[in-house]
Amino acid sequence: MDLGLIHKIAFVAASSDGLGKSVALELAKEGAEVIICGRNPESLNTAKAEIEKFGKVFALTGDLTNDKDRDRLIQTVLERYKQVDILITNTGGPPTGKFEDLNQADWDNAYRQLLVSATGLIRGFLPGMKSQRWGRIVTITSQAVKQPVDNLILSNSIRASIVGLVKSLSNEVGAFNITVNNVMPGYTQTARLDRLIQNNPAIASVTNEIPLGRFGQPHEFAAAVAFLVSERASYITGVSLPVDGGWIKSIM
Repeated sequence: MDLGLIHKIAFVAASSDGLGKSVALELAKEGAEVIICGRNPESLNTAKAEIEKFGKVFALTGDLTNDKDRDRLIQTVLERYKQVDILITNTGGPPTGKFEDLNQADWDNAYRQLLVSATGLIRGFLPGMKSQRWGRIVTITSQAVKQPVDNLILSNSIRASIVGLVKSLSNEVGAFNITVNNVMPGYTQTARLDRLIQNNPAIASVTNEIPLGRFGQPHEFAAAVAFLVSERASYITGVSLPVDGGWIKSIM
């Protein structure tokens, strides 16, 4: 299936490893030129070397939670490419813990990490999408925004606000042929899942609650994102799509 992504410019946040890297790799395979970013130069260079086997990739080191650093990254991209066609917002997960385990600084940091980084990137790249009257924005959140996960109150709470952002923004920019969607990964075999299992070994048995009976693979998640940013998904906007093997129990 031709997804219509050849020569599209795609910015994928937090893409030096994990789901972000998998999405960048999938988009490169589909013919998009991808821009990856991360805070760790070593892991970023490793990701770049892997992705450029399949297509063009430009790597930038920076911290998306820092306003000046994020603005610098956006300016660098716009100077090089003039506009971005596809934006994937993404971050690592905030610390685990129950409400009384966390202080105000934890909440403030999670707010900047999850919400401010996303709105800052959208603010930077949306004008170009509007001027060319085409764009795709996808936020990566978590299945926890639909069905909260124990001991992840920061993620459960703040990621949920991104769902409201996606639905509201999709209504505002639809007339410009820009779609805005959210993808909710379930338990996917990444380094973060390994860390969660180390902190809470009981998570390893959650496959018993997943109808498909296993954890997801990063490439399966990336394929869903690639479809949503494609020409084939031109009439899909404002949705939150779970990629969770059926773990979420609600019907809506």
